[in-house]
Amino acid sequence: MDDFNDLQMDDTPSPQPKPHPINGTFHVIFSQMTSDMKFVGMFTIIYGAINCLSIIGAVIGIPMIFIGLRMRDAADYFEAFKNTNDKNALRSGFEAQAKYFKISKIMIIISLVLIVLYIIAIIVFISFIFNTMGNLNYNNV
Repeated sequence: MDDFNDLQMDDTPSPQPKPHPINGTFHVIFSQMTSDMKFVGMFTIIYGAINCLSIIGAVIGIPMIFIGLRMRDAADYFEAFKNTNDKNALRSGFEAQAKYFKISKIMIIISLVLIVLYIIAIIVFISFIFNTMGNLNYNNV
């Protein structure tokens, strides 16, 4: 199988998936992808665990652990698909990967909102400092 076009994705139940390992250059790319997914998943879990060492960091760390687990699950499902050509493993891999991206998207949006609020807070603080300094200069004259 050189690409996904050779995969029959009908919904008729098959008694036993036929072993049909992926061969060719696609096999190398697929193996590298699953390896990278496992690395990214493990790194995300470790990063989330380190964030959980503080109370405020746990707000970010716990979702990071969950998205790392989803990526590792997806890599395991894709690895199972690579070895057995089981369409259910492929479907489960895509579902786990979709959960990873959904949680990541939510975290990115929340991060962007917090960054904007942080910038607004800095601008308000700086303007308050300049107003206070300006009032001090007029009072001393």
